Amino acid sequence: MADQPTPLMPHATATWLIDNTGLSFEQIAEFCGLHILEVQAMADDLASSKYTGRDPLHSGELTQEEIEKGQKDSEYRLKMQRAPVAVSRTKGPRYTPVSKRQDKPDGIAWLLRNHPEVSDAQISKLIGTTRNTITAIRERSHWNIQNIQPKDPVTLGLCSQRELDAVVAKAAKKAGIEEEAAPVQATGGSDREKLIEELRAERDANEKAAAEAVQEAEAEAWLTAKRAQEAEEGAPES
Repeated sequence: MADQPTPLMPHATATWLIDNTGLSFEQIAEFCGLHILEVQAMADDLASSKYTGRDPLHSGELTQEEIEKGQKDSEYRLKMQRAPVAVSRTKGPRYTPVSKRQDKPDGIAWLLRNHPEVSDAQISKLIGTTRNTITAIRERSHWNIQNIQPKDPVTLGLCSQRELDAVVAKAAKKAGIEEEAAPVQATGGSDREKLIEELRAERDANEKAAAEAVQEAEAEAWLTAKRAQEAEEGAPES
């Protein structure tokens, strides 16, 4: 089951399964490749983004018979009936149906809010928009800014979940490499020498403290012995 593909739109599919079936959260989470806490949040309407349900029966990813098996046995793991078709991209700007073009600003706003690490060029290619539009939404100078509501571009149908995940992962990896490179550049030979000096000073201090402790112990032992001798000499003879 580990190699089983996930639905084309996991969150939207999970929403549909929650609303239309008696499957357990565990079954839905495993089939959709989500964490069970995500599914619980969606069921409780606690998710930050509201997803429009996507019927996996219509897409052929599940059958009614498969769902009924899962409803009868909570331990049953749903099997993908037909893997989602990979979306092929051609060179050039993405074509967006006229009915979806008005949703682009909402998708852009969602990306800017939830994934600031994604570059304008990546957003432009993912959604099929212009950098001027992205800048206008970021700076809140867009002509329709008052009506723009951040919404998941996958739910809006502007891109697939796989495409979004790939862009986010690539941007995160690039940001991580840059963050790790900074401390390396800041560390120089002088810092290494300074650390060595501090270690030497700490070692010398420890050796000095140990020597002083030995001297104090010897002095205490001598004083104790002397007091014992004086007490013995001063004791009356019987």
